[in-house]
Amino acid sequence: MRVMGLDVGSKTVGVAVSDEMGWTAQGLETIRINEEKNMFGFDRIGEIIKEYNIDKIIVGLPKNMNNTIGPRGEASMAYAEGLRSKFQLPVQLWDERLSTMAAERVLLEADVSRKKRKKVIDKMAAGMILQNFLDSQH
Repeated sequence: MRVMGLDVGSKTVGVAVSDEMGWTAQGLETIRINEEKNMFGFDRIGEIIKEYNIDKIIVGLPKNMNNTIGPRGEASMAYAEGLRSKFQLPVQLWDERLSTMAAERVLLEADVSRKKRKKVIDKMAAGMILQNFLDSQH
């Protein structure tokens, strides 16, 4: 069973996919979106679903530290609902608190330049969200 992980932001969506056994997550790419123009990157996501034969989608849910859901969390929930209705696949929200910060810390420790960090941070965060989900399943 192959799973896709998404880190949804206001301008980009980081994409990760699992191996066929559902053990490891690999960051795949970052898709540019524009919420204000209702451009959500669903065409590209559909291509990835077909190419990798995706069975399930995990969407990172950014919660506040006190476990409440703010505007970004609500946007992620709406995005997940859009995926459900468009692709008819199971879509699960996954607590992603601190995943982007953790990805940033890894890149800083690896001495990756700010410009390069900006290009990979979203797909790396998607990989961390997906890996946390996969680890919880085994």
